[in-house]
Parts: sequence; structure tokens; C-alpha cells
Amino acid sequence: MANLDALGVDSRAVSQEDKLARALEAVCAVTTDAGDLATYGRDWTKVHEPRPRCVVFPKTTAEVAAVLRVASERGAPVVPSGGRTGLAGGAVAASGEIVLSMAKMTRMDEVDVTGATVRVQAGAVTEAVHHHVAPAGLTWPVDFASKGSSQVGGNIATNAGGVKVIRYGLTRQWVLGLEVALASGEVLELGGALEKNNTGVDLRQLFVGSEGILGVVTEATLKLTRAPGEQEVLLFAVPDLPSVLALFREARRGPFVISAYELFTDVCLARLERHRSVRAPFTERSPCYVLMEVEAADEAALEAWVTEIFGAGLATDGVLAQHGGEARDLWTLREGISESLSATGLPHKNDISLPIARLEAFSGELASVFSSRYPGWEIAIFGHVGDGNLHVNVMKPDAMAKDDFLAKTKEADLELFRLVRAHGGSISAEHGIGLLKKPYLHYTRSEAEIGIMRDMKRVLDPKGILNPGKVFDP
Repeated sequence: MANLDALGVDSRAVSQEDKLARALEAVCAVTTDAGDLATYGRDWTKVHEPRPRCVVFPKTTAEVAAVLRVASERGAPVVPSGGRTGLAGGAVAASGEIVLSMAKMTRMDEVDVTGATVRVQAGAVTEAVHHHVAPAGLTWPVDFASKGSSQVGGNIATNAGGVKVIRYGLTRQWVLGLEVALASGEVLELGGALEKNNTGVDLRQLFVGSEGILGVVTEATLKLTRAPGEQEVLLFAVPDLPSVLALFREARRGPFVISAYELFTDVCLARLERHRSVRAPFTERSPCYVLMEVEAADEAALEAWVTEIFGAGLATDGVLAQHGGEARDLWTLREGISESLSATGLPHKNDISLPIARLEAFSGELASVFSSRYPGWEIAIFGHVGDGNLHVNVMKPDAMAKDDFLAKTKEADLELFRLVRAHGGSISAEHGIGLLKKPYLHYTRSEAEIGIMRDMKRVLDPKGILNPGKVFDP
């Protein structure tokens, strides 16, 4: 038998690696299959290649805690992994980390109808939660295009937004309690099902939006609300962005409650039509489109309001869904965009937010920057105008090499983020910071704020094993 040291292999390292593998296998299922490593080691971003050490699949909080104790004892980095639908590289394992997958933690308890709550494990899929609570006439109103694959733990870790923020707010508004495993393996039970708990610092909210760098959410008690009444879905063709915002102002005063107010440009629609067999229900193209979902609308009052909108020239065409099938078709025009951009080209994605009052000025300057500095680039913009969130997608020109494009988009990002900062906005509205936006965190957060975040990380994760390298450097 050949001596490992003679072959240039550190026998102690081999032994430690083997000990780590055996310790993890004693806790839960572990895989090192190449296909699994590639699948579970990445999110929807395509910038960093996944190179995890292994993937573990705990089924309980106790198993998560045990994995973290093993990792902490050996100084092994861990990347928590949910539905992997993020766009900031927050769930990427590119440096030999253990991927801690929540895929087998899908338990959903019985709905507490009186308290309007439900407790679920972190791996429960968002849409599955919707279906689980619907028979009780309730809903967990966190909703977005990726609801069929996103998981509750990931939603909480990124404080996910989505299409109903204008009506219901962000994920943090709909979380009563959390169970969190710390890097040490200690488990915190925070909040339970209490609506009121005014006993000092709310540690529960510390973990919402923390991107897995402070602890791993294993279970959550979710706050529910009554399922909405009949919804009306409308699609308008709108001549320009000022009209989109003017239409929104009028909708705010309309005879209904707005559940969603979504913008997408004709560039987005064209990409969608290339990818899927769908068409907007209009005979002529329009620069912008607005999809609205409204609740509690009196039919006569809604028709009168729409007549006023056309009379004011805020829309050039429009349709009202007549049944559920038509409503789903209209929503497809908005929710199918992100997938279609990736299927028909290489998009460089940015997820930003602005004060609503600054959207018009910001968008005008943004168009000017791209037209003057990057002529010929196709810019696909869509988003949740009702809460100031825009998704700015730059499509790679067909003739440009990928590396050249990515280098150019880094320059463009600097211009974009300077503009965002000048208008009092945020460089990340929904997907967090992760790896991709880490160099630009200072455009939105002060040095004092970043310093406090580092201090919290050192207290809760002194060895730095949880999602290392994400959000900020040590």
C-alpha cells in the first residue's frame, strides 16, 4: 500500500475529511453525487460554479442542530439551502461547503383556525402552504412567480416580497414565531404563536432577512389572514412610464382595494412570446403594460373608473378577465417573464427599489445612461410599481462574448447603483445581497450599519461557518 505522505497527500487531512463524512452520515442522509452537488450547490444565478463538499438532508430541527454542531467542531462551512430561487447568489456553495438542504423538512401542522396560524417546517413549499390553509378560508399572503418551488425558510431568510406587497406587506409581517438553529447547534424558540410579546429586543426579526448568516430557520409559525374575496384582473396598454405612474395614482383613489399593480415593458412581452405560445390581447403593441388585480370592486363603479382612465389618455387599450382562466392567462404575461428572459438569452439581473415618488425621475435618468453609455443593449424592465420595486434586466447582445458582457455589466452596475443611491433607493428589493451584490452594499447601508451587522455575526457565529462570504466580508 502506497504511503499517502510520500504521494504528497496529507494523511491527516484525509483522516479529518473522512471523520467529517462519517459524523454527518451518523446524523442524516448525505450525498456526494456529482449531479446532486451541481443541483443543490447553486441558486438561479449562473455566475459562480457550484463546488460543494456534500449535501445533507436533515428531517428535523434536532438533525439540523446536530449537523451544525459537527460542522462547528470541525470548522466546516455550511450553506443553508431552500428552493434555490434567489438571484443574488445567496445559496451558492462554491468553495467546498456543506450544503444544508431543507428539502425533506416539509411538515405542515394542522391550521389553527381560531388563532389564524399554522406551524410549518422550513422546507414547506410556498404554494403548498397556500393549498394547505385554503380549506379553512385562510391564506398566507406571501406570493410570487416562484411560489411553486420557493420554500418558507428561504422566504423568511430573504424577507421575500412578491406581487402582493402593496396589499399585504413583506414576509416579515406574516411570521409570528421562529425556531432557529445557531452555528453552535443551540436551538432558539422565538415568539411561538404570540401576536403580542413586548419583552425586549425582538430576536425573531433579527433572523428575518439575514440570508442564513446568523442562524438556520428550521420551523416557523405563520400568521394567516382571511382569503380575499372575488378578484378582478385587468390588463392595460400604457403609452409610457409617466402614464404608468399616473394610472397608479388614479388606482389608489379607485373604488376598490389594489391587490397587485405590476408593470412590464414591450421588450419583456416580446421575449415571453419568443419563449411561450402566448399573446397580449391587444391588436397593437404598446411601450408599457400594467396588470392590476383588485378586490371588492362594484361592477358598475369599476366600469365607470375604467372609462375615466381611457378618457384621461392614461391607457390606450385594456381588458378585464371574464373568468378564472382568463385571469390566469393575464397573470402568465407577467409571471412568465423572468423564465423567458433566461430561456431566450443571458440576462444580467438587478432587483432594486425606489421611493415611489422618485420612480419617474429615476427611470428617465436610467434610460439616458443606458442609451448614451451602452447603445444597442436591450433593457427589459418589469416589477411591482405599487411598492417601488423594479427588476432591471440587461440582455447580452448576441455578438458579445459572455466574459466581455459580464465585465461591461459590472461597469453598468456602478452607474445604476449610484443612480439608485442618488434617489434614496435600495440596491436590493427582494433577493438580498448574497455574493453578487456584496461589493455594492455600501450604496445602500452605511459603514456604521455594516459594522453592527459584522458584530452580530461574530456573536452568533464566532467561527464564521454559516453561509460564509455572503452579504459582507468578515
